[in-house]
Amino acid sequence: MASVNQTGAPGYRSVLATGEFRAVFAAHLMSVLGLVVAEISLTVLVYRVTGSPLMSALTFALGFLPYVLGGTLLAGIADRYPARRVLVTCDLVCAACAVAMVLPGTPVAGLLVLRCAMAFVAPLFQGTRNASLADVLGPGEAFVLGRSLLRMVAQSAQLVGFGLGGLLLTVLAPRGALALTAAGLVASALLLRLGTTDRPARTGARAARGTPLAGLGAVFGDRRRRLLILLFWLPPVFVVVPEALLAPYADGIGVGTGPLGLMLCALPVGTIAGELWAGSVLTARTRSRITAPLASVGMLPLLCYALRPGVPGVLAALLLAGLAHAYTLGLDRMYLDAVPEELRGRAMTLLSTGLMTLQGVGMALAGVAAEFWPVHVVVTASGALGTAVVLLLLARLRATAEPVRGSKRETGLTVK
Repeated sequence: MASVNQTGAPGYRSVLATGEFRAVFAAHLMSVLGLVVAEISLTVLVYRVTGSPLMSALTFALGFLPYVLGGTLLAGIADRYPARRVLVTCDLVCAACAVAMVLPGTPVAGLLVLRCAMAFVAPLFQGTRNASLADVLGPGEAFVLGRSLLRMVAQSAQLVGFGLGGLLLTVLAPRGALALTAAGLVASALLLRLGTTDRPARTGARAARGTPLAGLGAVFGDRRRRLLILLFWLPPVFVVVPEALLAPYADGIGVGTGPLGLMLCALPVGTIAGELWAGSVLTARTRSRITAPLASVGMLPLLCYALRPGVPGVLAALLLAGLAHAYTLGLDRMYLDAVPEELRGRAMTLLSTGLMTLQGVGMALAGVAAEFWPVHVVVTASGALGTAVVLLLLARLRATAEPVRGSKRETGLTVK
């Protein structure tokens, strides 16, 4: 049952007033900061040991590659076992990997294997935590705002974490910074163990004992769920293109590292501001009504790249694209409504898996395209193609909607 009163319209304050959610929130902050610091520290450590830029880049890339494998193979665990046990175990596994990285005798190959292991369990942790929010906060608007808060923490922690990691490495050796990562993950596990309720595995979770492909089929078997998943997965493939190509674009317009750093912050800052605005100012009904319009226009600001804008134009375009990301609050509610409780853990795990994996694919494709066409052309094309893809998905999603007898569904995608 929800710990937040669902009779009124919940806001961020009411969500944070839930003690169990505060424990999840704090654990999330500690684990995200720890993992960001680990990424930087491990990359520096491998470079110092090998002297190879390729090995250093490979270390960073290994944070993305195992996601698709881990998310696919482990998704059923999210429903098969109690959520608290899964979350605590994942944190402790990652903490053990960080401790092993700290050991002076660990070879480079061992460091890479440990990095893969941490990334392998990450989608299971994220999916299980997201699914458990519906138990902590209830399957209503409080769930939507809780998801929003965790997303904003992740965005903010990445911005702060890279700076914090760089600062730590001025006073600590990379292995010392990795020790702090291990401590943060242990603290996260303790917060989840002591601050959350031990709920049983989900009703009907015996279905999770099938093969991973059976789990995929159960989630993707419904057409509406497939379309909602694609609306989560595909827009980021196009939105990451200007971020991935900011360095060569900045070089092309003749600006230095200072403006480049500012431009790199624009999209995440816009995303955080958009979610804060939607969650704090708008009602649940309004958030639902603006889901389709915001998703439709979210990538149109990227079309300004056709004019090869300077720093102010790029900042404006990326901030606007980030603000439009507020459509995900309405999409979160639609996805939760479309997923049966017994599939919730797997559905959330697969959602997280695809989000992370396809963002990496989008960055890679952007780099390949920029080898053949000018950067501003690639970004403009990504905005146009991404908009077309979203409009097509929204049209097909609208076709799956059915009015609820005796009531009106409060989304712009379900009322005919």
